[in-house]
Amino acid sequence: MKFEIENLDSLPEVVGRFLEYSKKHKHYAVFGSMGVGKTTFIKEVCKQLHVNEVVTSPTFALVNEYTITGGDKVYHFDFYRINKEEELFDIGYEDYVYADAYCFIEWPEKAPDLIPDHFKKIWLKEGDFGKRLIEFDIN
Repeated sequence: MKFEIENLDSLPEVVGRFLEYSKKHKHYAVFGSMGVGKTTFIKEVCKQLHVNEVVTSPTFALVNEYTITGGDKVYHFDFYRINKEEELFDIGYEDYVYADAYCFIEWPEKAPDLIPDHFKKIWLKEGDFGKRLIEFDIN
């Protein structure tokens, strides 16, 4: 499934369609260059899932945990600053990625051997004139 968005005003519709089509999946590896909108996309997903907290990039914390109204969790990872995959075991990485909770990993290419096979992929790319291209592997 592919989408092209011209500006942030069209992001809520794309995220709504993403959530509609991906109901049976909760685990995602989010690929894209610096500044392409990975965190912005995840913020909108959290907004539509009715997350109670302010959603921010976990660049320095490695993982942020959010609570959805009703008690379910969302785990938001950012691997950009890791130097070795082993660093992730220090924060209990496996407990997060195998939990029955939403889990989004930014920069998964920094720890490719630790991304479980059940994770679906999301790609964000820059298009012409500031547009963004978003592609989901949610089969």
